[in-house]
Amino acid sequence: MKNHNTQLPNKDDAEKGLKRNLKTSQLTMISMGCAIGTGLFLGSGLAIQTAGPSVLVSYALGAFVVLLLMGCLAEMTVAHPTSGSFGTISEKYVHPLAGFLVRYSYWIANVLAVGVEVSAIAVYMKYWFPSVPGIVWILVFAAILIYVNATSVNTFATFEYWFSMIKISAIVGFILLGSYVLFGTDARPNMGTDNFVNDGGFLPFGWWGMWVAVFISLFSFLGTEMIAVTAGEAKEPDVAVPKALKATVFRLTTFYVLTIGIMLMIVPWKSAQVDKSPFVKVMEILNIPAASGIMNFIILTAALSAMNSQLYASTRMMFSLSQSKHAPAFLGRLSKKGVPLWALAVSTLGIFLAAAVNGLLPSSSYAFMMGISMFGAMFTWLMIFVSHLYFRKKWEKSGGRKLPVRMLGFPYFTILGAILLLGLMITTWFTDFKIMLQFGIPWLAFLSIAYFISKKRKVNHHFAEDMANSSLKEELEELEELR
Repeated sequence: MKNHNTQLPNKDDAEKGLKRNLKTSQLTMISMGCAIGTGLFLGSGLAIQTAGPSVLVSYALGAFVVLLLMGCLAEMTVAHPTSGSFGTISEKYVHPLAGFLVRYSYWIANVLAVGVEVSAIAVYMKYWFPSVPGIVWILVFAAILIYVNATSVNTFATFEYWFSMIKISAIVGFILLGSYVLFGTDARPNMGTDNFVNDGGFLPFGWWGMWVAVFISLFSFLGTEMIAVTAGEAKEPDVAVPKALKATVFRLTTFYVLTIGIMLMIVPWKSAQVDKSPFVKVMEILNIPAASGIMNFIILTAALSAMNSQLYASTRMMFSLSQSKHAPAFLGRLSKKGVPLWALAVSTLGIFLAAAVNGLLPSSSYAFMMGISMFGAMFTWLMIFVSHLYFRKKWEKSGGRKLPVRMLGFPYFTILGAILLLGLMITTWFTDFKIMLQFGIPWLAFLSIAYFISKKRKVNHHFAEDMANSSLKEELEELEELR
């Protein structure tokens, strides 16, 4: 097998111009902000209906998969802090095709996810302005967040920090309020731990329901890998990235398990509705004034935050593709403030697609966009595990510097993470999430064909250049002889 270079180029050589301005606290909040979105505020209702009380185990297993993923990612990202991140690592340590597939899949996942969130925003704004067409809100909020991303990485990070702070404060407030109701006062007869075993027991849908809900729980954790993408613009990535990853996984796991546990103790699981946030249901039961309005504002903030992060991630991934000559060179150009504006412009594709789908299918645009956006993210996670197996072996064989962060239990935990994630992806074929694979498999086939066509053209181009240079050299030698 051909050696594809186990040493990556220096970050400053590969991605010149990006500013290293992000702090550890900003990295943590960006990752948590991207992960805490509509998956928790709305998707938790679907998870509860799928698994019943055993959803607590589902979220714990989902968190375990993410913990393994973050361990692999931390080790590789500290060794190579670039905005190409796992895509660049896959290219260098596995195969150029792997890097091509990962970066384009992650790019399209985030581009489409931007469309998912902006479609959701159009729905949320109807709560206050029911007569205003959804496309108006899509264009208004899209314009604001494009401006934020186009200004500078610090502007983006500042907005994301405060977006995340609102969501995290809401979750902490919910946990405190729920705990007070359950343990600080005389709880109502239908509240408490008995709700974990009532109405069919802890596993009302068996182990299958619990397992399917693990996949749903992963929706809530998607976005934690954002830290690896932001590492290319982080101050002291050797220190910042491991701290941010550990803090993110610990806080997310704590928030999710505690939040859903409190939900189930207050609201019997059969009362959790898919079409209404369980958060709203709890506040209605507790007679919190203006509960729906408060929750709608928090969910709107969650969608804006996720959209902001996804626009950033897709822009940096397209920039990385350009730097690796897998996309046109102009997409790698930077503004004076170090922002890849052309890559940002291309990455707004999902917004316009969402606007079109919203106009044609106003009632189902959100579900459609979400279904086709999920494959790229899950495929990227799987390839992070695969890349780590190649990375560690080639790094140690090449005699590279001692890794400051190392994944425990290598290679067993890395293989376990890959098997669990692959099993969950295959599971979707037998559920309502089948559209993920129906879109994803043809997408990978299309990308593979595009890669080999592109590679063949490059080979022919280089061959033509070599022939032209050789012919020119011969003509110069003949002229020299005539003289």
